[in-house]
Amino acid sequence: MRSRKGLSFSRKRRNMSTHVMKEIMSWSAHILVAIFFAFVLVFFVGMRTSVIGVSMENTLYNGQQVLVNRLSYLIFGPKEGDIIVFTPNGNRNTHFYVKRVVATPGDTISIKDGKLYVNNTISDYGYDKIMDEGILENELTLDAGEYFVMGDNCNNSEDSRSGNIGPVSKEMIEGKAWFALGKGVSYSGFIK
Repeated sequence: MRSRKGLSFSRKRRNMSTHVMKEIMSWSAHILVAIFFAFVLVFFVGMRTSVIGVSMENTLYNGQQVLVNRLSYLIFGPKEGDIIVFTPNGNRNTHFYVKRVVATPGDTISIKDGKLYVNNTISDYGYDKIMDEGILENELTLDAGEYFVMGDNCNNSEDSRSGNIGPVSKEMIEGKAWFALGKGVSYSGFIK
């Protein structure tokens, strides 16, 4: 038998070990599950909306994106001071409103001499002198499930003082604004 002389090149096939394959499959499965849960969380629990107008300045700004927690009020309603997202009169064909809760069910509210009174006590959210009392020129007591909301920039805000919005019912509330995205503005983070 003659042997070939010279160089011989042969390719040696490397088999991927089953351990490495299992590891890759495990990581792939974990990533897919994480993506699925993130999608479900955002779709069913959270929502993203934009602030429209200057009514919430100096807390939130026109065009700023806000993340909304849709589960926060399933058991308990909003508290005074919460910033909520709602549809005025439940109208789904309009944009979402973003305002601060200044009075809760059972509270009596009014505006006298440019100041907001809740249960006969001056409520101060840093408002300038309120120029337009709207429906609060007369004292108003909120029914069960009703919330009175105002913009932080109250003299440039269409809010519960307006006759076409009025007190916001719990059914109109989409959720609590809990995180502001700071694209193009000075503030990004959890909303107080």
